[in-house]
Amino acid sequence: MQYTRAIFKFEHIEDYQQDLLISDLADLGFDTFEDSEKGFTAFVIKENLDEQRLKELLASHEDEFATTYHLEDVADENWNAEWEKNFSPLVIDDVCYVRATFHQPQPSYPYEIVIDPKMAFGTGHHQTTTMMMQYILAADLKDKDVLDMGCGTAILAILASKLGAKSLTAIDYDEVCYESTIENAALNNVDNLEALCGSKEVIPDSKYDVIFANINRNILLDQIHRYAEVLKTDGKIFFSGFYLEPDLAMITAECAKYNIKYLDNKQNGDWVAAQFEKK
Repeated sequence: MQYTRAIFKFEHIEDYQQDLLISDLADLGFDTFEDSEKGFTAFVIKENLDEQRLKELLASHEDEFATTYHLEDVADENWNAEWEKNFSPLVIDDVCYVRATFHQPQPSYPYEIVIDPKMAFGTGHHQTTTMMMQYILAADLKDKDVLDMGCGTAILAILASKLGAKSLTAIDYDEVCYESTIENAALNNVDNLEALCGSKEVIPDSKYDVIFANINRNILLDQIHRYAEVLKTDGKIFFSGFYLEPDLAMITAECAKYNIKYLDNKQNGDWVAAQFEKK
């Protein structure tokens, strides 16, 4: 598969602005991002690149920060080999071991998750995923129906299954993530997971005990009303992918409209995860 890389450089960009831009780029088909000294590099399947839309997106932010970029075609690479060079095993709270297929098993840990990340987000290394996994490890998920929104590699849903969840619905709008979810569920012998490709419009008209949503503030604010429709009374939502200020207050206020109450939050660096409950 032929990829194009877009190398972005910025002047005076804030972290939250960069994260929002990455989210917007994902909507344009970019599916992998690498930090660089003065910005980041984003990858997109060559045939999916729409440079006019890219220019329009950057123009919409020109009053916020200055951006330069250039495009390069990427030589055909063994992407799995690239991941092997950059993916290291991870241990969460001394009980959950996350590894790739090319790492050795560690049976001493109560829970082991095998992830073949490919080009999908969600290896557990990002602070938001780590905090969500910490919440999940402390939660009572036995016999619960779980919805995982923006599931990426499905690492959160897979962990929930290992903790006794009855059923799992894992949703991501990115086809690479959708395919990765199916593959990773099989790698972990998870047979109670349904993968769906889409966004809030594909959420089934079911009722869930627990919802995971590790996305970003703007998408969460847009989707909370739908979460409220499918969350059972006394059900829990775990959010991440945003900052303490002003994001947490905005999300808390939106949840309150649907009688979903803030319980607590975790913080790791600039990132926040939070727990809510529907009353």
